[in-house]
Amino acid sequence: MALAGDTVRFRCHFKTFDGTAVEPNDIKLTIYDVNKQQIEQITLDDTNKESIGVYFYDYVLPMNQSEIIFEFSGVYNNKPILVRDSVKIQFN
Repeated sequence: MALAGDTVRFRCHFKTFDGTAVEPNDIKLTIYDVNKQQIEQITLDDTNKESIGVYFYDYVLPMNQSEIIFEFSGVYNNKPILVRDSVKIQFN
């Protein structure tokens, strides 16, 4: 679990089906609440890039949510590529 108000680093590795790292276009990080309602969307660029196909974003966890879902998305070969995960948040 993570603490409300703390900063976490979300990281994504974009890969093909055979595991090769790829560079998608139009990369976004979208944050949803547990009801799948969008909280915010952030466009990522080269300042968020660690290496080929690896992107990150430092995000401050909201105080008013018990869990969030984060989604990295982009377009590769004219097809969507994305990954989702969730973070449980507690207030202590």
